[in-house]
Amino acid sequence: MTTNLHPVRRALISVSDKTGLLDLGRALAARGIELLSTGGSAKALREAGLVVKDVADVTGFPEMMDGRVKTLHPAVHGGLLALRDNEAHQGAMVMHGIKEIDLLVVNLYPFEETVAKGADYETCIENIDIGGPAMIRAAAKNHAFVNVVVDVEDYQPLMEELAANDGATSLAFRQKLAQTAYARTGAYDAAVSTWMAAAIGEASPRRRVVAGKLAQGLRYGENPHQGAAFYVDGSARAGVATAKQLQGKELSYNNINDTDAAFELVSEFLPADGPACAIIKHANPCGVARGTTLREAYGRAFDCDRTSAFGGIVALNAPLDLATAEEISQIFTEVVIAPGADQGARDLFAAKKNLRLLITPGLANAAEAALTWRQVSGGFLVQDKDNGQVLPADLKVVTKRVPSDAELADLLFAWKVAKHVKSNAIVYVKDGATVGVGAGQMSRVDSCRIAARKAQDMAGALGLSAPLTQGSVVASDAFFPFADGLLTAAEAGATAVIQPGGSMRDDEVIAAADEAGLAMVFTGMRHFRH
Repeated sequence: MTTNLHPVRRALISVSDKTGLLDLGRALAARGIELLSTGGSAKALREAGLVVKDVADVTGFPEMMDGRVKTLHPAVHGGLLALRDNEAHQGAMVMHGIKEIDLLVVNLYPFEETVAKGADYETCIENIDIGGPAMIRAAAKNHAFVNVVVDVEDYQPLMEELAANDGATSLAFRQKLAQTAYARTGAYDAAVSTWMAAAIGEASPRRRVVAGKLAQGLRYGENPHQGAAFYVDGSARAGVATAKQLQGKELSYNNINDTDAAFELVSEFLPADGPACAIIKHANPCGVARGTTLREAYGRAFDCDRTSAFGGIVALNAPLDLATAEEISQIFTEVVIAPGADQGARDLFAAKKNLRLLITPGLANAAEAALTWRQVSGGFLVQDKDNGQVLPADLKVVTKRVPSDAELADLLFAWKVAKHVKSNAIVYVKDGATVGVGAGQMSRVDSCRIAARKAQDMAGALGLSAPLTQGSVVASDAFFPFADGLLTAAEAGATAVIQPGGSMRDDEVIAAADEAGLAMVFTGMRHFRH
C-alpha cells in the first residue's frame, strides 16, 4: 500500500497554453523540483532564467517529424507509470536508467479553438495532440504516486497543496487531478470525433460522446431537491453560455433554461428588420413584438400577457437603452439578455440587486446548423436543431382569398414565434405583436381557446372594447387535424391562418376556411417543440 503523502521531486511541463507557465515554473524551482520540458515550454522557462532539462536529453532522441514524436518513449512513460512500491518496477527503472516523474503539467494542442476558427481539414488534423493525451492518461492511471495537471486553473491549488504538505501531495488531491485529467482527454477525443463525423459527412456515427466544461455549480435544479450544474460546450454561438453577466444574483437552472429559450426566439428577428422583444415564462413566450423603438417593442410584447410577464425573462435583439430599461424596471423581471447595454441602462439596473443583466457578443444565428440532445432512460436522442426558415415564396395559398400584404407580414411573424412555443402551439399576431399564445396542450383546439381567452383577459385589463385577436392572424405549429381548431380561431377574430398542411382532412379544413372568409397558407414545414 502506498502512503497518503508523496513528495514531488521531478516535473515534466509541456503546455500549449503558456498562461501562468512562468509563475508555475518559478514556484516549482523554488522548492528544488527538477524541471523537464519540451519545445516552446522549455524555451520560455529558460528565458525566464530557470534551469530546464530537455526531454530529448532524457530519451536520447531529438524531437522529430515536426514535433509529432518527442515524448512517446519509455524514459517518459516509464517515469510516469512505474509503481513506487513495486520492487520489479523499481528494478526495471534502475536497469534502464529511468527516473521517476512525480508531476506532469500538460495542456493539449488547441484543437477545439482551431475548429472554431474554421480551419481547413489538414490544419485541424495537425492540431490533434497525440503525446499529450498519452502522457496524461499514464499519469492519471498512476495517481497513487503521480500528479497530473491539465488546467491552468489547477496551478494555484497545486502550489497550495505543496505548501501545506512540505512539498508533497495527498492521495485525495491526486485523485481529484486524475478525474479532471480523464475528463479532459475524454472531452478532447469527443471534440475530435464530433468534428470528424461532420467533416466526412457521417450523420449518425456508431458512437457519439457529449462533453462540457463546468461553467458554474447551481444551488439546485428545477426544484430544490434536485442537484444541478451548468456546463458549456466551448462553441462560440452567441447566447446564455457565452453571455457576460453584468449584475444580479447567480443564475438558477430555470433562469438559464428560460434565458436560452428567450434569446433563441428573439434571434429570429434581425436588427435590420427593426427592434424586437421576447418575454418568456417557463420556456414559453408570453409576448413577442416588433416596434419602431426597443421601448415600443417591449411594451407591445408586455401587453400580450402582463400577468405571465411578471417574473419572466426579457430578450432583446438590439442593445438595451435607458428608455427601455425604465419600462422593464416597472415590474419584477428575473433576467434581461441583449447584445449590449448603454451606460444609462446599466446604471438604472444597478439598483435592482435581484435583476440579472446579461450581455451577449451578438445575436444567435437562427439558421445555423447544430445538433440538439435530449436524455431518455438508458440513452439520448440526437437531432438537427430546428433551424427551418420560411420565406414568402415558400408559402402555398390554399383558400379562395389571398392574404393581404399586412396579413402576410403578420403570418410570417407568427410562424417564427410558433416555432418556439411548446406543442400544441397556437399564436395570434396583430400588427407585428403577439396578442394570444396557447402552448403545450394535448388538444390543438384547447390551445386555440386558451390563447383567445388570454386575449380576452388582456382586453379587460387594458380597457379595450374588444380583444386584440379581432383582426389578427393565427399560426399553428402543425396541421389542424379537424376544422374545429380553425373555427375556434375564426371565432376569436382571426382573418388569416398559417399552418404546415398535410392532414388527411386538409380539404375539410380548407372548405371551413373558405366558408369563414379566411385566407390560409400552407408552409409544408412543421415546428413541433416537445
